[in-house]
Amino acid sequence: MSTALPDPAPLAPPLHFNAMITPHRSLSSRGFVILIGIVATVNFTAGILFMVQGAWPVFGFCGLEVVLVWWAFRANYRAARAHETVQLSDEELRVRRVDRKGNARAFSFQPYWVRVALREEPDESTHLHLTSHGRELEVASALSPNERADFARALDKALARLRSVPLAEGEGTPQQA
Repeated sequence: MSTALPDPAPLAPPLHFNAMITPHRSLSSRGFVILIGIVATVNFTAGILFMVQGAWPVFGFCGLEVVLVWWAFRANYRAARAHETVQLSDEELRVRRVDRKGNARAFSFQPYWVRVALREEPDESTHLHLTSHGRELEVASALSPNERADFARALDKALARLRSVPLAEGEGTPQQA
């Protein structure tokens, strides 16, 4: 069963599966500086040209445009702080989500009961859910459909390997061969 955990710390090794999922960002910090430099240069030049022709208020709007582009990218980079970890140990499958502000929540599943369900939609999008005891949790939503399918196969394979390890007599955890 999925349970929200009060202590969302990552699981300690040894782990059978350990993945961190972060949103994709195609523009590096250096690229951001270059882009803002180009936007500022073009807007400053256009503002000067309009100011020389007597349309001085346009210069302020050109500066405002640079500030708005900078603000939009900064907000995007703040949102990129969000991430999700999926970890599998002998006793637990834990999904830990950290939002852009750093607030963490964790969900715990018993690995012998959890199932990986990849649902494909008619529009070729996919949704990956972990299901157990009538409850489900969507994971890996930041991945592309192909990456999500690969992730689902890898997690399912790790769960199958864990389940195939025989239990030691009188113990609740798998015995390592």
